[in-house]
Amino acid sequence: MGFEESQQTDPLVVIRNGKEIILQAFNWESKKYDWWRNLDGKVPDISKSGFTTAWLPPACQSLSPEGYLPQNLYSLNSSYGSEHLLKALLNKMKQYKVRGMADIVINHRVGTTKGHGGMYNRYEGIPLSWDEHAVTSCTGGLGNKSTGDNFNGVPNIDHTQSFVQKDLIDWMRWLRSSVGFQDFRFDFAKGYASKYVKEYIEGAKPIFSVGEYWDTCNYKDSYLDYNQDSHRQRIINWIDGTGQLSTAFDFTTKAILQEAVKGEFWRLRDSKGKPPGVLGWWPSRAVTFLDNHDTGSTQAHWPFPSRHVMEGYAYILTHPGIPSVFYDHFYDWGNSMHDQIVKLIDIRKHQCIHSRSSIKILEAQPNLYAAAIDEKVSMKIGDGSWCPSGKEWKLATSGHRYAVWQK
Repeated sequence: MGFEESQQTDPLVVIRNGKEIILQAFNWESKKYDWWRNLDGKVPDISKSGFTTAWLPPACQSLSPEGYLPQNLYSLNSSYGSEHLLKALLNKMKQYKVRGMADIVINHRVGTTKGHGGMYNRYEGIPLSWDEHAVTSCTGGLGNKSTGDNFNGVPNIDHTQSFVQKDLIDWMRWLRSSVGFQDFRFDFAKGYASKYVKEYIEGAKPIFSVGEYWDTCNYKDSYLDYNQDSHRQRIINWIDGTGQLSTAFDFTTKAILQEAVKGEFWRLRDSKGKPPGVLGWWPSRAVTFLDNHDTGSTQAHWPFPSRHVMEGYAYILTHPGIPSVFYDHFYDWGNSMHDQIVKLIDIRKHQCIHSRSSIKILEAQPNLYAAAIDEKVSMKIGDGSWCPSGKEWKLATSGHRYAVWQK
């Protein structure tokens, strides 16, 4: 059985391989544009740049144009475009060997008709025509208590119900087999127990999965604590709960890295000399990123400092873990940034850096961070001067406050 075939049945094949590079292929404003058509034109560049998977916005009919208040899960006509255009896009991505990642929004679902308590918690007239028993008791339904945090203002799905589990698995299988998605991103993963994510992955068999377990870091007032071990441990517990079948976004690394680049690079080495995020403890399950449609874009809830974005990419694209690049940085911030990111991806691929590559942190001072990865790549960020010792190192690329060498 070749790699291509084994990918189809074992969700751990791609995780073990450790060579994924993700593009988040949308932002908060994508709903205003003919998005599936826009991406269709970019597929050759996405493929050539080295991305293995592209995360698409939620494709189902939704009460909010961004797709995060889904109602009819089987309707694929959304503000991003028609079902026909979506399937054409996913087909073209397959031809270019870029997998399509579906945004799986199953923590909550907007009802069509009023039921118990006068709330819209029934789903009459559309596929998956559930009643109030599919909705948690904490959000106005007749189901069980939620197994996670509540997403307020809408009915939250009760994942403890076997009919809900069966219907959702059937729907995810349909996304895989009929629509053409291959990977899954689980939205608001704090909202329901991770054991259900395990069931859904086992049932629908995506090639690769990542969960959004977004938790608050440890702060003293507005000052980020040096030690974020309890924060990364919670993300790791979530991954463990999925039977280790899913990866998770490394919010710990994002939090620390965006403080570090402001002249606090000492933060990038934990007390044991390792990287301080999830990537320091479980790199094969850590999806590193700088920004997404919530933290950056026009929402800008928690943006990475814009002057330091290339330093951020110099870190995540040379380091272990699974790097993810944000659409805005790649396509909206100018050709120079696009090309600098492509160059870093080239070096990563050429030197066979993967999610489990070894790392040796050589400097972590206020104005300088330097590390060697697999003894094949050296890098520095910050305005402190540094270069690797030894004639065998050749400068591979450099830019504003960053440089990378290879042997």
